[in-house]
Amino acid sequence: MNLLIDEIRTFKEFTIRGCRECSFSNGGHYFATVHGNVIQLYSTTTFENVGNLKGHNGKVRSVIWSQDDTKIISCGMDGAVYEWNVYTGKRDGESVLKSCSYTGVAVSPDGRTTYAVGSDKTLKEICDSQILREVSSSDMVLTQVSMSRSGRMLFVGTNTGTIRAMKFPLTVPGEWQEHQAHTGAITKMRMSFDDQYMFTVGEDASLFIYKATDKEGRGLKRDKDIVYAEEILITKSDLEEKNSMMAELKTRVEELKMENEYQLRLKDMNYNEKIKELTEKFIQEMESLKTKNQVLKTDKEKEEAKHEEEISDVREKHSRELQDLESANNQKLMSEYEKYQELQSKSQKMQEDYDRQLEEMEASKEQALSELTEYFETKLQEKTGQLEQSQDESRQQVREHEETKRQIEEDADREILDIKNKYERRLREEKEQNLRLKGETGIMRKKFTSLQKEIDDYKTEIQRLHGEQNKLQGVIKSLEKDIYGLKKEIQERDETIQDKEKRIYDLKKKNQELEKFKFVLDYKIKELKKQIEPRENDIKAMKEQIQEMESELERFHKRNTSLELNIDVLRQKLKATDKEMHMERQKVTDVEAVVKRFKTELYNCVGFIQEPKKLKESVKQLYQKYVQDDTNESSASVDADIQREYSRQREHLERSVASLRKKLEKDNEIHRADNVRIMQENVTLIKEINDLRRELKIARTQVHDLEAALGVMRRTQGSGGQGVKSAPPRKNTTSRESTADDLEKIISIQKNEIRKLREQIHDLENLTINRPPSGGRLPPVPVN
Repeated sequence: MNLLIDEIRTFKEFTIRGCRECSFSNGGHYFATVHGNVIQLYSTTTFENVGNLKGHNGKVRSVIWSQDDTKIISCGMDGAVYEWNVYTGKRDGESVLKSCSYTGVAVSPDGRTTYAVGSDKTLKEICDSQILREVSSSDMVLTQVSMSRSGRMLFVGTNTGTIRAMKFPLTVPGEWQEHQAHTGAITKMRMSFDDQYMFTVGEDASLFIYKATDKEGRGLKRDKDIVYAEEILITKSDLEEKNSMMAELKTRVEELKMENEYQLRLKDMNYNEKIKELTEKFIQEMESLKTKNQVLKTDKEKEEAKHEEEISDVREKHSRELQDLESANNQKLMSEYEKYQELQSKSQKMQEDYDRQLEEMEASKEQALSELTEYFETKLQEKTGQLEQSQDESRQQVREHEETKRQIEEDADREILDIKNKYERRLREEKEQNLRLKGETGIMRKKFTSLQKEIDDYKTEIQRLHGEQNKLQGVIKSLEKDIYGLKKEIQERDETIQDKEKRIYDLKKKNQELEKFKFVLDYKIKELKKQIEPRENDIKAMKEQIQEMESELERFHKRNTSLELNIDVLRQKLKATDKEMHMERQKVTDVEAVVKRFKTELYNCVGFIQEPKKLKESVKQLYQKYVQDDTNESSASVDADIQREYSRQREHLERSVASLRKKLEKDNEIHRADNVRIMQENVTLIKEINDLRRELKIARTQVHDLEAALGVMRRTQGSGGQGVKSAPPRKNTTSRESTADDLEKIISIQKNEIRKLREQIHDLENLTINRPPSGGRLPPVPVN
């Protein structure tokens, strides 16, 4: 295939049946393909079959070239690893092991040693057709092997999908670092040309790429930097297509320029015509508005003359009515004068009464006057303020009328200017669009330089990643040190395990001796069973106590439920009372407002005291307004009052229920906390009792053992004294007596300790049994 600028294109195809393996030479001038058990060599320049390498009896599974391309190393299912000379086509070396079917082979940079893996779970190092070393892989089959071009790293793939970085040069037994990658067997492994990356493919249909580093986490140094060619391969047809496309695009750009210029001229013509039409239209509208204004002025003058005539007619009519009223009033005055003289005598009598009443009321009147004067002075100030405000509003309206007139004229001028500016802006945008099209052609040229800058940025990013890699290698070193320390600890622990095993062996011997004293322990077990019976009686008593506590708990639950029901009822009552209270407050405020209104209207009635007719009418209105409304509302308000009372009581009860619920929740929380605390204390006490019981058992067993040992010693002493009459050696007797004394001392100490432990257990059991239950919780039963 040819690597072109945009794609990879097939150049030549070779028909080889069942080809599962192929390999290019390092120089790229040859490549080897596998056809069953035959290796075929082809030239990449002439595409001719240069030679066929025949010698394998089974299928060839791996073919690899030496670095100088003079040798080919192959391995197959027949258990043979052959070394071929490329120029002669003959075998220079061979290594055959029929018990192993090889699947992978690698060669060192100097071409002297080869490394092969196969079905026998070993990695073989072959030099001069002889196997120098075999590194076993324990229980895994090795499928592939790959070596770096520097010859310092060796990697192996397994049938479980793991990759092993082998310690190089190889040692027996081998050392390696294992990395899990694939879920199936690894089928191919290859290192990159600069030894930086490892590529693996597996039966799980996945490709993995690994970064290759040394133990310290650093990447391998390159001998020399790889120089990439600046030339790019392109076919002649593609180049001609691109040139023709560029020519077409240039011609299209020129055509678009011409079209844009032509369209701009057309738009200029259209916009100029539209501007002329709009200016003529606005001049006509202005003239029509002026004529309307003159017509309105003439109408206004006509209306003013008409109003003046109507006012003169009304004045004449009013003067006539005045004269008629004066004549009628004079006649009434004469009749009234006669009545006046009659009433004057009555008034003199009443005057004396009124003088007396006036003197009494003057004091109250003066107070009322002072209050009224203050009230009306405030009212006067408010009214004067309102009057000034209304005058300001009238002036403002006159100003607004003039302002609207001025703004109508300004709006007309502004609309003309806006339309003009809008079309000028469109013209400018079209010009800018034309310039932008020119700029885009320049931007396409600059893209190449920007891409080169991005490549430089990526290179700097790669350098930064190398730095991070170095840091990670440092971390790996520290972890390796930790591993070394842990290995030392493991060795030390192995030594301690061996010591303990020796001790276990001694203890087993001792156990055999202790089995002899088993009959003593059986007797003690019987005694302990007798002691267990009173404990079981205590447990029964505790269970009865638990049942009583459970019944108490049920009573408490019933009481709680009844209290919650009472709380709900009380909350509802509380809500009802609250609602009623709000209604009553609303009533009071309404009545106060009515009283204030009545006072103000009564005060207005007092103003008509000199005019009896108006006074009578105002009093009637007051009566109709306040007295009749009350009679109508009284019947309707009775039902409303009942509902208010009900809702008030309900609200009151609901509030009380809410407060009681809160109290109940607080009490429950306090009880819960106390119960938890008591449970924790009981648990700790039970643990202490159990620990003390275990210690007591251990102490008892020790005492029994020591007593048994002491009895055996005494028996041995007695049997020795009776059976042998000759005097025994004095050293043995003294040592036995000393051991017996020591045992007796130990037994006495153990007995004291047992007594103390029993007392402690007794005290703790009293504490747990006599603890009073609180909050309805069950006291914990002590566990043996």
